[in-house]
Amino acid sequence: MSRLRRMSPRRSYDQYCSAARALDALGDRWTLLIVRELFAGPRRYTDLHADLPGVSTDVLASRLKDMERDGLATRRRLPPPGAAYVYELTGRGRELLPVLQALGEWGAPLLAERRPTDAVRAHWFALPLLRSLAGPGDGTVQVRLDEGEFHVRRGAQDGPAYGEGPAPEEPDALLTLDAEVCAALGRGELTLREAVRDGRVTVTGEGTLAKTLRES
Repeated sequence: MSRLRRMSPRRSYDQYCSAARALDALGDRWTLLIVRELFAGPRRYTDLHADLPGVSTDVLASRLKDMERDGLATRRRLPPPGAAYVYELTGRGRELLPVLQALGEWGAPLLAERRPTDAVRAHWFALPLLRSLAGPGDGTVQVRLDEGEFHVRRGAQDGPAYGEGPAPEEPDALLTLDAEVCAALGRGELTLREAVRDGRVTVTGEGTLAKTLRES
């Protein structure tokens, strides 16, 4: 019996409504957070499990199978020497970027205080920064926080919108800031221009994009 046939039937609201149909595919716990992780590019199962604190292995495996069935993600084997399986978003899955950004914008005021039990990963700040970094000019912006580094692809179309860790190529600009400033940018309490002017964000680089970010 194939992997797809072993999946349990998808639960449905059974409503002829686009919002209900979307929630049929995305409304289960953890699904949208898996999408968030896959926007960083192809990820191994172990990487996904490490960056989704609290998810059980059974639930993660089930959600990934559901996402494959619903055409949101695919699973493929990397060529040697990696030879590992990775999951990545399909074109349909990548269409969820504005959905995640809207959810993040709505939820940004709830980040006013970090709870002692809150896990944090540096690349989770990529979504709000995508909006702050929007503008003319394409390029890669590397972001350095105390919690780690990630990179954002300004103007990205088909590829990953952001990625965990340093950029694989020389970035066009490097931003150094802290998580508090990232959260303030996401809540709209602070603009990138104000943060740079006040010395709360340092922009490094001599290219056009770095100069644009310093002067925006």
